[in-house]
Amino acid sequence: MASQIFAYAILGLGSGALIAGTGLGVVLSYRGSGVINLSTGAVAMLSGYCYWALATGEFGVTFPTAWAVVLTLLFSVVVGLAFELGVVRPLRRQPPLAKLVATLGVLLSAQAAIVLAFGNTAHPQPSILPSGVVTLFGVTIPDYNLWMAAIVLAAALLFAAAYRWTRFGIGTRAASENEGYATLYGLSPNRYSMGNTVLMALAMGLVGLLAASIDEVDPITLILLIVPGLAAAMFGRLTGFTTTYVAGVVIGMAESILIYLGGQSWFPTSNGGPLPGIDELLVLLVLIVATFFRAGKIPSRGAIIERRLPRAPRPVAPLRTAAFFVPIAALAMWALPFGFREGLVTSCIFAVSLLSLVVITGYLGQLSLVQLGLAGVAGFLVSHLSTNFGIGFPWAPIIGVLAAAALGVGFGFPALRVRGVQLAVVTLAATVALATFWFSNGSWGAGVLGAPVPPPSLFGFNFGTNASFHGLGGGEPSPLFGWFCLIVLTVVGLLVANLRRSRLGQQMLAVRANERAAAASGVNVRNVKLTGFGIAAGIAGVSGVLLSYSYGSITPKSFSALTAIALVAFVYITGITSVPGGIFGGIIYTGGIFAYALLDWFGLQGNWLNLAVGFLVVLSLVSRPEGGATFLFYGKRPSLWPRASKEPQEGLPAGGAETGGGGQTDGSLRPQHVGVEVTS
Repeated sequence: MASQIFAYAILGLGSGALIAGTGLGVVLSYRGSGVINLSTGAVAMLSGYCYWALATGEFGVTFPTAWAVVLTLLFSVVVGLAFELGVVRPLRRQPPLAKLVATLGVLLSAQAAIVLAFGNTAHPQPSILPSGVVTLFGVTIPDYNLWMAAIVLAAALLFAAAYRWTRFGIGTRAASENEGYATLYGLSPNRYSMGNTVLMALAMGLVGLLAASIDEVDPITLILLIVPGLAAAMFGRLTGFTTTYVAGVVIGMAESILIYLGGQSWFPTSNGGPLPGIDELLVLLVLIVATFFRAGKIPSRGAIIERRLPRAPRPVAPLRTAAFFVPIAALAMWALPFGFREGLVTSCIFAVSLLSLVVITGYLGQLSLVQLGLAGVAGFLVSHLSTNFGIGFPWAPIIGVLAAAALGVGFGFPALRVRGVQLAVVTLAATVALATFWFSNGSWGAGVLGAPVPPPSLFGFNFGTNASFHGLGGGEPSPLFGWFCLIVLTVVGLLVANLRRSRLGQQMLAVRANERAAAASGVNVRNVKLTGFGIAAGIAGVSGVLLSYSYGSITPKSFSALTAIALVAFVYITGITSVPGGIFGGIIYTGGIFAYALLDWFGLQGNWLNLAVGFLVVLSLVSRPEGGATFLFYGKRPSLWPRASKEPQEGLPAGGAETGGGGQTDGSLRPQHVGVEVTS
C-alpha cells in the first residue's frame, strides 16, 4: 500500500506543477500591480488553445513544435500587454474589490471567446515533453511528471532570485510598498507593473503549454486551476515564489493520493462510485487555513490615491416606482410569446439573485461569490423535501430559504476575520466545492442527471410553469408562474430598498466605509456583518427556489463557478449598490429577456453577450463605477424613480480599514451619525 501511495504521489507532480505555476502567476500579478488576478487561468487557457491551433493546423498551417511553442509564448506576452494596458493601468487607483471584479470580467470574456471560436468540446494536444517512463523505488511512472515539476521549480527559483537580487526585483518591492516615495526616487510604478504582468503572462503561457502533456485543452479546466493556485499563492503570502511552488505541488500530490484512496473499499461512495468533490473540499480547506493563518502576513500596498467604492444612493419612494413598472411587466407576462415570456421569467429569477449581491457587496462591502451556491442549497432542498418526504409548497421553499440563510450566516463568520478580496477568494473555492461535493452527489444532491422538482401548488391550485392558463402567446411557462415570480421579485426589491433606508442598512454602509470608525461610533460590526450575510443568503435562497420551479428539475450545471462569476459581472455593469442595478442586471443576464431578444432577432448566442459583458465590466469600472442603471435612476438626468436626496461626499481616508470606502453627509453638509445616514 505504501508503494501505491508513493506512486500516486509522484503521479500528482504533474498536476501539482500546473497548480504551482498558476500560483506563481497570481504572485507575479500581485507583486507588480496589487491585483489578485483571477484571470490567470484564463491566460493559460488562451495559450493552450493557441498552441493546439498552431500545432494541429487549425489555422490552415501546421507549425513545428518549436515554432508553435515560441509563437504561443509571444501570444502570451501580447495577452499580458493587453491586460496591463486595458485593465490594470486604467484601474490602478480603484479599490481592490473593483480590480478583482475586473479580472472576473476578463475571465468571462476569454472563456466566451474560446467557446465561440472552438466550441465546448475538449481538444487533445501534442505534448512538448518526453513520453517515456522512469522507475523510482520500484514504481514505474511517466517521466513527464518529473519534467513538469522540474520546469516549474526552475521558474520559481529564477523568479525568487530575480526579485531578491536584481534591480527589477528591488524596484518592484519599492513601488509596491509606497508608490509616492518610489516615484520621488525616479522609479516608475507603471513600468514595474508592466514588467510583472508580462512575466505573469509568460508563466501562464508555460502552464498552458505544459497542460498539453497531461490533459486535453477545454474552456473550463485551466480556468478553474485558479482555485488551487490561489490556495498555493496564499500560503506564499502572495509574494513568496518557492513557498507557493511547494504548496502547489503538495496540493497536486494530495489530490492524486485521494484518487488512489477513492478506489479502496472503505472509502465513502455515492451511487457505486467514489464520493465526488473530495478534491475540491481539500482545496477549500487548504485555502481557509492559508487565509486565516497566512493572509494576515500579506504585505500591504501603498497607492498614491485610491478611490472609494461606488455610492449607494438612498431610494425615496420605491413603492411608487413599483406601482408604475410592475403592471407593465405583468401585462408583458400575459401578452408576450412564450419564448420572450420565458426570458422575462428568467430575468425575474436572476434579478432576485442579483439583489442578494446588492445587499452583500453593494451595502456591506463584502464580495461573496458563493451566493449562487446558496441558491442551489435552497433549490436542492426543495427537490428532496418534495420528492422524498412529500413536503410541498410553501413549506419546502420556506425550509430551503431558511437553510440557505443559516449557511450564509456560517459563511459570514470567516468575514469577521478575512474580508475584501480574500473573502472573495474563499467564497469562490466554496462555490466550486458546493457544486461538486453537494450538488453533484447522487446521495444528497442531484447527481449527473439532476433532481426533479414538482410544480408549486396551493390548495390544489397549480401555478407552476405547466399551469393550464397560457396567456395570449400560448405555450409554457404559464403567465401564472411568471406573475408569481414577478410578485416575489417585487417583494424582495422593496425589502432591499427599505433595507437601504433602515437603521440596519445605514450601519451596513458604515461598516463598508470603515469598520474601525463604525465600531467607534457604536456599531456592532460583528452582528451587522452576520445579519447582512443572513439576509443576502436568504434572498439567494429565494432565487434558488424560483429557479428549481422554473426548470422543473435542478442540476449542478446551473450553479457552477463560472455562472457565479457571470452574475457578479452583470450586476457590476448595471449597478451593484442599488435595487435598479440588480433588476436591470437580471434583464440583461444570459438567458433573460434581453439575451433571448438577441438570439431571436439577430441569431446571437448567449456567449456573445458574455463576451461583451467582460469588456463592459472594465469600461464601467473606469467610467461609470456606480453602474448604468444606478446612474439612470439616481444620476443628473430625469428619472421615473424619485431621485435620492443629495448626499455630498466627505473625504474619509480612501479604503477605510479594509475594503475601501468613504463618508457621506446629508444635504445640509452636516456630518451624519451612524444610524442616521451613513454610506460610502
